[in-house]
Amino acid sequence: MARKKETKLQITLVRSPIGYTKRQKATLKAMGLKKMNQIVVHDDTDAIRGMIDKVSHLVVVDKA
Repeated sequence: MARKKETKLQITLVRSPIGYTKRQKATLKAMGLKKMNQIVVHDDTDAIRGMIDKVSHLVVVDKA
């Protein structure tokens, strides 16, 4: 279920995924994050929120 407002989230990879599980690395790849300090913008959906929760220790999230 999407959020009421069409908001965007700016997600930045701030920690390296080296040493973490393949599943967490795959989650970052699915979000489009490949390099350190890379920024991607996604719609604020439940699916993206779930991905962020799984790798919250590796990313920083701001509203775009």
